[in-house]
Amino acid sequence: WYVIIGSLPILILGFLLRKQIETVARNLWLVALTLILFGVILGVCDALGRRVKQIDDLNARDGIVYGLGQALALIPGVSRSGATISAGLALGYTRESAARYSFLLAIPAVLASGLFQALQIGSDTTAAWGPTLLATAIAFVVGYLVIAWLLRYLASNSFLPFVLYRIALGLVLIVLLLMGVVTAA
Repeated sequence: WYVIIGSLPILILGFLLRKQIETVARNLWLVALTLILFGVILGVCDALGRRVKQIDDLNARDGIVYGLGQALALIPGVSRSGATISAGLALGYTRESAARYSFLLAIPAVLASGLFQALQIGSDTTAAWGPTLLATAIAFVVGYLVIAWLLRYLASNSFLPFVLYRIALGLVLIVLLLMGVVTAA
């Protein structure tokens, strides 16, 4: 039930803002800045979060807050899981509980996004559905294994490696933009 509640913000905003998401928001300066900003947010939430609530403590209000965090991922450079986990940590959930609900929220978001993209392709006879379905199946298996590993990792470790990765990647992107190696648009 709370997965549905938490999915409503991204479904509604994704539909309403789809044109802006596909055009205006696709700027590498924005990506670089959001990589850094949301890395810092994850780090602060991880360091300051109370980490006492379990997944069983989830309620409708918390589901909506998680969902609003997930909707931030419509901005390029914002990690869907990072934003939802940050929301959970800010609400006082344990690292593992915040990550578990984040991954549950991914299911409808990813399915809706995939369905939207499939509808965009439509009946295009040149579309390679076989390889697409195979890639989807492989991604599901690998994703499941990575999630299982991450939940075990978070039982006794912080998000610091992910925070440092996001900040470093954002800084590298800024350097590449300043040097003209890549262009913003």
